[in-house]
Amino acid sequence: MTIALAYAMGGEIESLLKSTDARLLETVCGVPIYEIEPGILAYAGGIGKVNAAMSAQLVIDRYHPDWIVNAGVAGSFLDVPIGTVVLASSFVQHDVDTTAMGDPIGMVSTVNKIEFPTDGLEQAEAILDRLGVEYITGKVATGEAFMTRGERADFIRRTFAPTLCEMEGGAIAQVCLRNAAKYTALKTVSDRLTTELNKEEYFNYGEAMEKLNKIVLPFAQALKSES
Repeated sequence: MTIALAYAMGGEIESLLKSTDARLLETVCGVPIYEIEPGILAYAGGIGKVNAAMSAQLVIDRYHPDWIVNAGVAGSFLDVPIGTVVLASSFVQHDVDTTAMGDPIGMVSTVNKIEFPTDGLEQAEAILDRLGVEYITGKVATGEAFMTRGERADFIRRTFAPTLCEMEGGAIAQVCLRNAAKYTALKTVSDRLTTELNKEEYFNYGEAMEKLNKIVLPFAQALKSES
């Protein structure tokens, strides 16, 4: 059983590398791939859907992971505290629009899906419960934009009713589906995206990822031992 932890930026993976005996296996097409421990890999694939898809396919082709776990930060459409941990239940791609061809908004052609459910949701919830992690579960919207408050964020909320918005997870979900690899994601809330939530709160990126990685690794270890 091999699990790959998918990150976007090197800063997201940094605390995990420092707290383990991780070793760099190789860097391919600009993607550093590490062995965290036997059976658990981690890589920093880059920001955005294209980078996320390319790096996921690269890691699948070279290392054949059974499960990819995406970890990172995301904006929230809910009035939840900054730093809240969210277990993804499914993904949509909010910037896919072929409605001019008669498709529903968000339909991803070839696979012909709008929503991409994650795998092993009940198992993931049970693991987090055993680890004593406080979390919520929700849908995540992915698109090629760093989302901020405004009309576009309000449109995404009305159209897809997601809990979070970020830039990579939906692309990885699509790649995993086509490769028959299992997939899930753990996110931490970095900011609020709806116009009526005008609270300004300080977000410490490094601290948030350090806390999330303290959850991600034991989560992956438990997932590996149970699957």
